[in-house]
Amino acid sequence: MKQNLFKGFWHLFKGYWSSEEKWKARGLLTVVIALNFAMVYLLVQINDWYNEFYNSLQNYEADLFWGLIGKFSLIAFTYIMIAVYAVYLRQMLQLKWRTWMTNQYLNSWLGKQVYYRLQLTGGATDNPDQRISEDINQFVGLTLALLIGLLKQITTLVAFGVVLWELSGEYSLEIGGATIVIYGYMFWFSLAYSSVGTFLAHKVGRKLIGLNFDQQKYEADFRFNMMRFRENAESIAFYRGEMAEMEGFQGKFSHVIKNFWELMKKTKHLNFYVNGYAQLAVIVPLVMAAPRYFGGAMQLGGLMQTISAFGRVQDALSYFVDSYDTIASLAAVVNRLAGFTEHIEEATEVKDDVKRENTSRGNLSVEKLTVKLPNDRVLIKNLSFDLEQSKRLLVTGASGCGKSTLLRTLAGIWFYAEGNINLPEGAKVLFLPQRPYLPLGTLRRAIEYPSTETQSKERLSEILETVGLKELTDKLEVEDDWSRILSLGEQQRLAFARVLLREPDFLFLDEATSALDEPREQEMYQMLRERLPRLTIVSVGHRSTLNKEHDLVLAIKESQCTVHDIE
Repeated sequence: MKQNLFKGFWHLFKGYWSSEEKWKARGLLTVVIALNFAMVYLLVQINDWYNEFYNSLQNYEADLFWGLIGKFSLIAFTYIMIAVYAVYLRQMLQLKWRTWMTNQYLNSWLGKQVYYRLQLTGGATDNPDQRISEDINQFVGLTLALLIGLLKQITTLVAFGVVLWELSGEYSLEIGGATIVIYGYMFWFSLAYSSVGTFLAHKVGRKLIGLNFDQQKYEADFRFNMMRFRENAESIAFYRGEMAEMEGFQGKFSHVIKNFWELMKKTKHLNFYVNGYAQLAVIVPLVMAAPRYFGGAMQLGGLMQTISAFGRVQDALSYFVDSYDTIASLAAVVNRLAGFTEHIEEATEVKDDVKRENTSRGNLSVEKLTVKLPNDRVLIKNLSFDLEQSKRLLVTGASGCGKSTLLRTLAGIWFYAEGNINLPEGAKVLFLPQRPYLPLGTLRRAIEYPSTETQSKERLSEILETVGLKELTDKLEVEDDWSRILSLGEQQRLAFARVLLREPDFLFLDEATSALDEPREQEMYQMLRERLPRLTIVSVGHRSTLNKEHDLVLAIKESQCTVHDIE
């Protein structure tokens, strides 16, 4: 588990620091670290100031008072300025790192249609949106905070360790008549105290890692269920499914609450330990330094300097105790991101055995194509056909026979197939699913999708009128959730507007007219014949009225396929 955690962390960490932005990133990190080192130096100066100031108080040296106050003010002002910019530049670095990682994950998730492949491969990747939006931010923020904090505390340990060693003097211990002299005894005691404290903190808090991981998962599942509810509000309202949804919400939320109770209990145990450990560290240096002070070996200033130095050394050595909860959160985030990365890589490697070649002819040629389910059940076996340019093929068959899966295979997004698929070189292909996807934003964007090129208002208006959506012409620049506003029939007509806009060579329709009445369906097909006479169409459908709109029919029955002319 630990080895996998460190391996996963290194895999996530190294990318940005060896990327094309590495020199800017390393330079900014160097500045941030240098500022933190400067802060430690100023803390040492303040520690020395304690000695001077409290000695002057003990000796009633009033003439030194205001000078020392001024010295402290100057050191403090410098410290404040450096501390502010250390945080500001660290946040700048965090922003740049997060931006780079987010772009990398978005490219990996969207590239090669991995977002879809993850659903097919059955990878245990829950809520990829949360992993990209939240987990990356947490990974970067927690990593920088812990890394810079660790370097600062190591510097603090070295700087104040020397101070504490010098202030401690020596301690003589009588054992069996022999005298043992311990030099820098308070430093060694602080080291032992912190080592035991760190070990016990790990024992008390180690279960927090798994609990934090589960908490993020349960929270994301609960939120995702509510998102699904909002997206399907109308269907749920028709079903009067509020009670069923409430039961589902309560079931998901119960996991959140149950896990959080466990998280609370373990955090309570850790807080008891951490706070007790911290409070005990306040009294320890007083007890340890008291013999030298009362023995006259040090003045009040030396006592206060010793207490301050001991505290700094103690804080440095107790870094892992104080940061254990943060480390546990980082470990959970690393597990989630590493798992996501692994599933992306697995999905990317999935390939079908279909050979795709470009031909000089204008035909769609399919040879010995076999399509299966992930469990190896054969849906379509040894399918072969040659569809000439401008011809129209209707795919029919009982529900579940593989009609839509055949279209996915032709689109190249189904990976459980083998055979040959040949299309003309440079052919423009467009697929229309039964329920069109309408992105959030303006109606213009919904029509132009997936193209990012802006079309003239005149052309869009003319196309909307052609598909029977003239009333939407004045709403092209209106931003809204158009998948909620438009009926399914209107959305399907909007999809035909995309066809006219893109003018493809091959069009594949997966029951893309199922929500239209028969006259409107006929109107859409006739429109395509008139506006795009060279268009080759492959349609999946059940209606018998579709026969007259096609030249050939492909009938699928029990994995066997027959292609014949429509009489």
